[in-house]
Amino acid sequence: MGHKLDMPTKGRGALSSLEGRFETQSLAHDPEFNHEEATIQTGTEIFEDKARSIISTNASPDLGFERSINPYRGCEHGCIYCYARPSHAYLNLSPGLDFETKLFYKANAAELLQKELGEPGYVPKPIALGTNTDPYQPIERKLKITRSLLEVLSETNHPCTIVTKGTLIERDFDVLGLLASRKLVSVMVSVTTLDNDLKRGLEPRTPAGARRIECIRALREAGIDTGVLVAPVIPRVNDHEMEDILQAARDAGATRAGYVLIRLPHEVEPLFTEWLEAYVPQRAAHVLALIRDCHGGQVYDARFGKRMRGQGAVAELIGKRFAIARRRLGFETARSDLDVSRFCKPRTPGQLEMF
Repeated sequence: MGHKLDMPTKGRGALSSLEGRFETQSLAHDPEFNHEEATIQTGTEIFEDKARSIISTNASPDLGFERSINPYRGCEHGCIYCYARPSHAYLNLSPGLDFETKLFYKANAAELLQKELGEPGYVPKPIALGTNTDPYQPIERKLKITRSLLEVLSETNHPCTIVTKGTLIERDFDVLGLLASRKLVSVMVSVTTLDNDLKRGLEPRTPAGARRIECIRALREAGIDTGVLVAPVIPRVNDHEMEDILQAARDAGATRAGYVLIRLPHEVEPLFTEWLEAYVPQRAAHVLALIRDCHGGQVYDARFGKRMRGQGAVAELIGKRFAIARRRLGFETARSDLDVSRFCKPRTPGQLEMF
């Protein structure tokens, strides 16, 4: 099913600069302003984020990791559905356009990681890269923060996992290959749609779905453990593509597969509703009704175990379809264990090898 979309804000996912829930000031609506005639030109601004620590921990029972690192705040990919958008509200910025145009990078990320890995009593567990925003978004090409983290992880034989939509990951095959040879890395490539028209509106600055499938093939040929993540699954928007995405990924060599139902926390709900009404107005109400059906009548259910899979007839049908396709295509049901036994503390500057 094709989606012919006209982008109101060229190259951006959000249609507005929706105020965050922590804003102390608000802007009044101007009834004279014609949104249909307005052309919004928004460039990307980059700011240094002076981080004091780099490894985050969580105890969420429905997440597949305990430790994570996010090299960036905000994401230029501009995915309208991104559950990380509300984090920009903590910076007194809009989860809308600001989230994808005002980006923050942790320049001292590698230095902090080296320090934290060297702390007395540190016990290694896999570190997930890019759990909020994509570690291979466009600004990584120049800043190379993610690469610097991978180099520290490789030097210390520390295991890690990566989730990305960015084919820029292919640049780092040299260090990823070294990690893979020691069972220290696992990658999931997120593929939302194979429909280029839909992709241009839904996640405007990401590589095309077919290009991401080829990235899976390249990762596998480089000897890197790679799976596919169909995310997010949106009823009546991209759910009909799920089996095709899984088939294409399996043909490219993906060994594992997962999916996540769309999540609309906080400011993501009005942003996504605005997007639906602009892009698929004839289906907007139906899509929202189906999402509510998945969350007990609400657009979002934050409870562990429910937020990523949902409940009810629609959610159960999506889950059954995924399970059938995964079995039919022969995907593995779990990731191979990464090796934590190889970890060695980072050397301090000037430290000499004993042998």
